[in-house]
Amino acid sequence: MVVWVLWLIAAGVLFVVEMFTFTFYLLWLSLGALVAGLVALLLPDALLLQVVAGSLVALILTVFTKPLAARLRNSRGFKDTGTDIVGRKGLVVEAIEPGRYGQVKVGGDTWSATSTVALGKDQEVIVVRRGTTIIEVERWGDMY
Repeated sequence: MVVWVLWLIAAGVLFVVEMFTFTFYLLWLSLGALVAGLVALLLPDALLLQVVAGSLVALILTVFTKPLAARLRNSRGFKDTGTDIVGRKGLVVEAIEPGRYGQVKVGGDTWSATSTVALGKDQEVIVVRRGTTIIEVERWGDMY
C-alpha cells in the first residue's frame, strides 16, 4: 500500500474520532495527517518531510486556534451549552461507586459521572459540577 493512502486513512480515522470528542485537537491532527498525505503523494520517498509537514501543520493549528477559541468564549452573547447542565436533574443508568465512574442521563444526553456516595441504577440525581466530559452528581433528595 502506498504511503499517502496510509496518511489519508489516518486523517479519516482521526476525523471520525474527533466527531465524538468535540475538542478540535484531533481535527488539527487529522488535518496534519492530510497534509502529510499530500506531501507523500508528491514526494513518496521523503518520509521525514511528510512527518515534519504534518506535525508542523497540527502544531500551528493548535497554537493559533487556542486564542481564537478563548476570544470566542469570552465574546458577548456566547453561551456554552455544557454549563447549563449544572443544577439539572438526571437519572443514573449505570451505578456509581465513590472513586469510580458511572453513567447518568441528563435530558437526552448520557454523561460519565462521579459521586462521593454510591448511587444505584435508576436513582434520581442532581448535577453539582461539570468538568470537561465528566459530571459530578449528588442524590436528588440530599440537596432538596
